[in-house]
Parts: sequence; structure tokens; C-alpha cells
Amino acid sequence: MTWALRRFVIAPTLVLITTFLVVTLPLWLIATLALSPLLPGRWRALRLLWVAMLYLVAESLLLLVLLGLWLASGFGWRLRSPYFAGIHYDLAQWVLVLFFGEAKRVLALRIRTDGPGPDAHPDKPILVCCRHAGPGDSFTLMYALLHWYGREPRVVLKDTLAWDPAIDVLLNRIPSAFISTNPGPGEDFESKIARLASGLDSNDAFVIFPEGGNFTAARRERAIARLRKLGLGRMADRAEQMTNVLAPRPGGFLAALDAAPEADVVLVAHTGLDHMLTVTDVWRELPMDKELIMRWWEVPRSEIPDGRDERIEWLFDWWEKIDAWIDDNRPQDLPRR
Repeated sequence: MTWALRRFVIAPTLVLITTFLVVTLPLWLIATLALSPLLPGRWRALRLLWVAMLYLVAESLLLLVLLGLWLASGFGWRLRSPYFAGIHYDLAQWVLVLFFGEAKRVLALRIRTDGPGPDAHPDKPILVCCRHAGPGDSFTLMYALLHWYGREPRVVLKDTLAWDPAIDVLLNRIPSAFISTNPGPGEDFESKIARLASGLDSNDAFVIFPEGGNFTAARRERAIARLRKLGLGRMADRAEQMTNVLAPRPGGFLAALDAAPEADVVLVAHTGLDHMLTVTDVWRELPMDKELIMRWWEVPRSEIPDGRDERIEWLFDWWEKIDAWIDDNRPQDLPRR
């Protein structure tokens, strides 16, 4: 039922709303121009309006193109063939390049990457294990993997993201998995992740966010309490020492490691997208005129322990390192232009 609601109600409604906003754009421009001098930041309202309009227009056009591809594939008959999968990856890259290019120009953002370059893993699949903080980090990571690293991501996402119409349609046509962070009885999400991580090609990147959700103080406390409830007091003590990240949930990541024994691991941390959970948060904290940093660490497969308990220790060790890195790499203001 939710599938039908997303596809036949929310998606068409989004296209109609976008059309209305485009037609009435001059009125919105006048309103934001009048408000901008009264708000903090340089033309904050006008710049955010432009980025929001770009996002809505890109999403609506993408939905229409996806509908055309469904028709061209024989009403979905060949959608999962390698040919159409390649087209869908190209579409995702095109939209992300367009959006991030405009975000950099209009919001004056600079994204800097530190760590191994795109040629660090030639002809070898990778498992990408990323910190989760803010609604934009998934998009930023996908942009980097597709555009800079030339990879075809297979991504594990929260099921709530399927309510975004374009994400729902696009990622259900390429290898991906929507999972609940609190699965019900009988839901074996680890097997679902293992199937997704199996059979990776040399240009594939399996992507997972072990924390299971964006960082908040409340979630951090719940994660620590959950560890204590499970009798993992030492892990809970370690989690209490980490102030910028949630304690990782290792089950999905360990399942991916077992399913892709040939893949190296890349760990990713970033700054600048933290604590943006509501519309108010986005308005108050959306980075402008700043440099954001993404840090990549390469871990060859030979350096990853074999035992389950040893792998959990290894993952917690890395999360502590990421937590310390975040403390040392807060977003920096760029010089005024």
C-alpha cells in the first residue's frame, strides 16, 4: 500500500507542486529579495530558494525521465538489464553533478577530500563504511563515488528515504537495499545486506552507514543504553567516550565483509553536515561560505581480522579514530568574495 502511495500519489504531486513553483517563481523571488536584508548571512533566503528550486526541478525532471525509461524498457521488462542499469547510474551522476555544481556556486561551498585518490583500488571492489550525520551526507558520498571515483555504488539506506519519490524509483532499479533500523520479528536484514554485497564487480562500491541513523544526542544515549541492555558494558563505556558519532551497529557491516571477501574497506568521515534534522535545523545550520572536508582511509583486506569479535573491536577502534578526527576538523569559513 505504501508503495502505491509513493508512486501514484506523492510522485505526481511533487511534479505538480514543482510546476506551480516554477510558474510563480517571480513572486517567490520578490519575496526572498525583500526578506534577505532582514536575515543573517549574505542573501541567505535568495540563495536557499535557488538551491531548493533546483532540487525540486531536478527531481521532477528525473521522475519524468525514469517514466520514459520504464516505457522504453518494455514497461519495465528490461529495466534490470546491465544496459538500463548503466543508464540509471549515469542519470544519478548527472543529477548529482548538476546539484553540487550549483550548490558550490550559489552557497559558496568547497568540498575537500583527504586520503586515497580514485586510483587507490584499481580493478578491485570496495566496501565503503561511512559516518552518518545530516541529510546531505548520503548525497555527498554518492557524488564522490560516482563522479570522482568512477564507482557504481550499491547502497544500504534507511527505509524512510524511500518516501523521496526519485530516490524510491531510481534505487529500486539498481542494486540497493532499504532497511529499517529497528527490524521487526522475522526480518533478517543481515541476509538482505549479504545478498546485496555478493558478486561485486571491479568497479562496484558497497556503501553502508553502520550507525544506522544520523547522529543526535538522544540517539547517542539510546545507543549506549542498548549496549548496556545487551550486557556489553565495555562497548558502552567506549561509546560514552565518543561524542561526535553513534556506537556502530556491526551486524550489517560484518555480513557485507563475509559476502565480499575480495573487497578492500574504505572508511569515510566528514564535517559540516551535522545536526540538520528538521527544516529549522537546515535553515539555521546549512553550511554557506565554508569548506567541508571528507576524509577517506584505505584498509587492505589483509589488515582486517578474521574473527567476529576481533572485527567488532576493529570497527570500534576505527570509530574512535573518526570521532577524534571530527574534533580536529570542524568546517572553516572561507574568505568573503
